[in-house]
Amino acid sequence: MSTKLGVALPAALAKPWLMQAFDQDLSELKEKLLTMASHAESGVRRAVEALVKRDYDLALLVQADDTVIDRFEVEVDDLAIRLLTQVPRADNVRLITVAMKISQNLERVGDETTTIARRVQELCQELPLKVEVDIPRMATLAVEMLKGALDAFVNQDPATARALIPQDKEIDALNKQNHRQLAEQMVKDPDTVMRCLDVMVISKSLERIADHAKNVAEEVVYLCEARDIRHISTTGL
Repeated sequence: MSTKLGVALPAALAKPWLMQAFDQDLSELKEKLLTMASHAESGVRRAVEALVKRDYDLALLVQADDTVIDRFEVEVDDLAIRLLTQVPRADNVRLITVAMKISQNLERVGDETTTIARRVQELCQELPLKVEVDIPRMATLAVEMLKGALDAFVNQDPATARALIPQDKEIDALNKQNHRQLAEQMVKDPDTVMRCLDVMVISKSLERIADHAKNVAEEVVYLCEARDIRHISTTGL
């Protein structure tokens, strides 16, 4: 089949039922990715809740739930690879490859959440630290970044994605502040060293979660504008 101009149409476009099946699979890919994102966001929130409430059992549940995110990553990749073998348009290729990259970032968010949960379990078996570090604020900002980046993906909104990227700096600053406070505590009271190290790891994991949210936002810009901004300074956005 060809057009009047003599240009051959892709096979998928020549067979409407194939295009319909492709669109259904593409919708399933998006749905799996968003469900995976929901699990990732929930995991971060619950891990920090376990820390604040010193809830050992909740930390165990958070750690166990990482297998759900791992399974979704495999399912997203399998479906994406199948779609790539029948993709009809270049913009579909970008969407599918971006979905795979977002899935990888969400899986790494799950890994960082597991790290937090393990450290919380250790802290629950020790006396509380008498030093104030703003872990809940870090977690709130990181989850908001992640949610915002996923919303930008759903809405294909590069402007929102670009606006999220600089927010990573605030989380970086909080992480550095936490490390300074905890280092001072360790010097002042050597008996708290192990507990302070646990909290440092938690703070660093939240900082990395924000990095993954930033990565997702950058992928949204690539999806919408076909422009890779990963190694461009924020002033050049």
